[in-house]
Amino acid sequence: MNNTFIEAIGYLGSTLVLVSFLMASVAKLRIVNSIGSAIFTLYAFIIHSYPTAIMNICLVLINIYYLVKLSNTSVEYTCIKISKDDSVIKHFLDHYKSDISKCFPGINTDFDSADVGYAVLHEGTPAGVFLGKRQADDNVDILLDYSIPQFRDFSIGKFLYSKLPDDGIKTLTYSGPDRNHMKYLAKLGFEKNESCYKKRF
Repeated sequence: MNNTFIEAIGYLGSTLVLVSFLMASVAKLRIVNSIGSAIFTLYAFIIHSYPTAIMNICLVLINIYYLVKLSNTSVEYTCIKISKDDSVIKHFLDHYKSDISKCFPGINTDFDSADVGYAVLHEGTPAGVFLGKRQADDNVDILLDYSIPQFRDFSIGKFLYSKLPDDGIKTLTYSGPDRNHMKYLAKLGFEKNESCYKKRF
């Protein structure tokens, strides 16, 4: 086998392992780390470095164990109504302002028109914030639907949206920046029309 190709396999595996440690999501970290370790295992076998291969096999098995454990662990959330003027929410939005702008490029972070608000808490700490403006016919136009990096697995959105019909909300619309948000909207059941995304309960 070509030496350059063999080295490329090794570099690819090493790079994926290193990149995995930059990920905020524990699940994504372990998935990418497993892929990198598996590739590096192949490289180790090719160059006959069996101790390195065994170590990486162990890393893959450890990652699989914890991924299974994560999938069987349900995260408990609490949903509370909030006002955009709550000091804790103002601090939360200010603290995550740069990340919010990164997730929603071009978003207007002035939410003065918001008259509907929810915070999703995990162990008493805000993990996500929803701000919207109520329209006619029990519709809420979403101004912000944000989760902190550690909880971007759609679970917060699914939990929150399951509670909204209890407050008489029948339709959600979203017309904000969608470049980094389309996957989330599709996963949560929004349909795109000419002017916005819409979800009916």
